[in-house]
Amino acid sequence: MKPDRDRDPNPDSDSANPDPNPGLAAAGLAAAGPAAPGPDRAPNDALLDHPGKPPVKASRATLWTFVVTSLAVFMAGLDNLIVTTALPAIQKDLGAEIEDLEWTVNAYTLSFAVLLMFGAALGDRFGRRRIFVGGLALFTLASAFAAIAPNTEALVAARALQGAGAAALLPLSLTLLTAVVSVEKRGAALGAWGAVNGLAVAVGPLVGGAIVDGGSWQWIFWLNVPIGLALVPLARIKLSESRGRNSRLDLPGTVLISTGLLGVVFGLVRGQADGWTSPTILASLTVGVILIGVFVGWERRAPQPMVPLHLFRNRGFAAVNVSGLLMFAGIFGSIFLLTQFVQNVLGYSPLEAGLRMLPWTAMPLVVAPLAGVVFDRIGGRTLLITGLVLTTVGLGWFALIAEPNVSYAAQVPAFVICGIGMGLFFTPTAALLMASVEPHEQGVASGANGALRELGGVFGVAILSSVFASNGGYGPPAVFVDSLIPALWVGAGITAAATLIATLIPRHARTAPDTPKPTRVPTPV
Repeated sequence: MKPDRDRDPNPDSDSANPDPNPGLAAAGLAAAGPAAPGPDRAPNDALLDHPGKPPVKASRATLWTFVVTSLAVFMAGLDNLIVTTALPAIQKDLGAEIEDLEWTVNAYTLSFAVLLMFGAALGDRFGRRRIFVGGLALFTLASAFAAIAPNTEALVAARALQGAGAAALLPLSLTLLTAVVSVEKRGAALGAWGAVNGLAVAVGPLVGGAIVDGGSWQWIFWLNVPIGLALVPLARIKLSESRGRNSRLDLPGTVLISTGLLGVVFGLVRGQADGWTSPTILASLTVGVILIGVFVGWERRAPQPMVPLHLFRNRGFAAVNVSGLLMFAGIFGSIFLLTQFVQNVLGYSPLEAGLRMLPWTAMPLVVAPLAGVVFDRIGGRTLLITGLVLTTVGLGWFALIAEPNVSYAAQVPAFVICGIGMGLFFTPTAALLMASVEPHEQGVASGANGALRELGGVFGVAILSSVFASNGGYGPPAVFVDSLIPALWVGAGITAAATLIATLIPRHARTAPDTPKPTRVPTPV
């Protein structure tokens, strides 16, 4: 009789893990990147170390797991920013307004952020491989829907489905990989996993620009389809099934926070077009805020809350999370507008735009290892604050030099400064976060941090786009620049506020005993 590959031989394999919410722990590992700690021993390590198993088979299992999970993560990470350099082409082809372009970006990010921890919890309950394959299939199908979208409404819906699929892929890919890697090799494996994710984010604008230049914007989504179709059967065959504890799913919390955030973001996106005092906008913002308040009340008494609110009583934890949310708001909102500026105003092709932004998007990959070297000497708090200061300076630089005929040479310092700032910020974040909580709460803490950072990006795009639109928005180059400058100053102001919040991080935080020194490439998004 053939073995049932869907049945976990040890459904309580995570029972030794003291984390009260294994779903959040899985999401946390993905959100924090390779610097986040994993359990002392994964459930399938025994299979790798068993003397009866030939080493070559264990090696092949590990290799296949790494290939499948890393390719899936690369797809999901790529789609976070690949669309940015395609926005002008989408605008022209579909006749999109700025709020349509906002939703094209935000639908993916909002869906991913809200469902990140829920996707990990589904894997713990129903099988990690099963939910991973389901997320992969959903992501692939949604990519095809995005490619054939006849209008912006269909494109936004497809992007939201992509985000939902990615919310299962990212946390569960890391959990599945950890399960087949021995303790001795786990650091290298997680470092490589994080590097793949970081590389996807770095080359996203470049790949998007190259595809749009060589074909059409639809191909940035068609690119995912053959990869996904190949990975689904491979994942079904090559990945081992595992489960966490049979914990409750926080369905009420998920519905409340999803609906509440949707209401607030809708109000911010449509406010300029419909009027901030219009009944629709006022109702959307009011209901959204009320539902978020109800969510907070529910989480206080939920038996297994999605977000452990008691952690925010810790000054270090709260400061790291709020500064991260604000950092992502300033950065994502600025990138959203600047990628359109370099094409619509400066006349760069999509590929040229992606190439010229590489000093910004790729710089964190260069800076992160160097920052890890000096981490022990100057401390994570100093690195993080320095990164925020540099990011603020870089965005301010853009605001000062922005004009219809600004040279690329004048832009390069701003790109480099922002890139260095991002690298310095990302490197110590996980270690500071882990040092602010108890070991059994580290997975939960990093999961919440990842979701909040993604939400920061959502609000940043909405807020800066609203400022842009209120000052004229799309139009001739002079009008575009006059609208862009105040939006960039708002972005710089947001990251400056993040800097002030970061000063609240304790100067001498205790060392988290299970947290590795952050010398590997961090996962930025």
